[in-house]
Amino acid sequence: MASSSASRANTVTGLIQKAASNIYQDNQNLIPDIRTGFKLFKELAVDLEKENESEKLKELDNAHVQLLNAYVDCMNFSSAVQSVAENYQPAPELSDFKKLLATEISNVQANSSGDVQNLQLRHEFKQAIWNVHHSGQPMPGEEQEDIVMTGTQSVLRNITCPISGKRVTELADPVRSMECKHVYEKSAVMDYIKRKRQAAQCPVAACPKILNPKKVVCDPLLLIEIDEMRTQSRATATEVIEDFTELGEE
Repeated sequence: MASSSASRANTVTGLIQKAASNIYQDNQNLIPDIRTGFKLFKELAVDLEKENESEKLKELDNAHVQLLNAYVDCMNFSSAVQSVAENYQPAPELSDFKKLLATEISNVQANSSGDVQNLQLRHEFKQAIWNVHHSGQPMPGEEQEDIVMTGTQSVLRNITCPISGKRVTELADPVRSMECKHVYEKSAVMDYIKRKRQAAQCPVAACPKILNPKKVVCDPLLLIEIDEMRTQSRATATEVIEDFTELGEE
């Protein structure tokens, strides 16, 4: 009898996890589209600024804030769904999944890094508009050093694979740990996990997370973030070359 009850519990847990996985994947598929939207917003904003379309630019600015909020909500929802699936335990009474999800969303929001990404994406949008007529000059309230620091920041947790030593932008098959968010070359990290077995702690210094092969994946947003890092690197290199050229002319 106990064995039968345990079997039913495992079946229910499996079904819940499968359903949550499907919802998670559907939601994750939206994230690259939202991220692409940020790029299109920035390009359109630059065009409007060049044409001095201040009213249309103001409307676009408001829409940009709304898209940022949707982006953070989407990220938080994905994390909450995943957490509910991982922590679900069958109980004698019926589970209130709506309440469980609401609780997890609140927990995710409280510990979310969305504000950091939000501020960065917002700054990039404002900076692109400002550069149309004030390229090389700090925006009001900022110092030149602030611009340099912000321009070189990335939402990626690490810029090189801690195992292979390759730059993230040069990885042939990048993956990211869903636990600690560090990025690796897939073949290198899978070999590392295989060698370490149950003790495959993330090799990044001071990171306590244990790597699970099922949770080290190429999520929909990773390739976009890596491409953005490549774009930033090319832009920075171009600016440095231009600065040296100007010095040479002087």
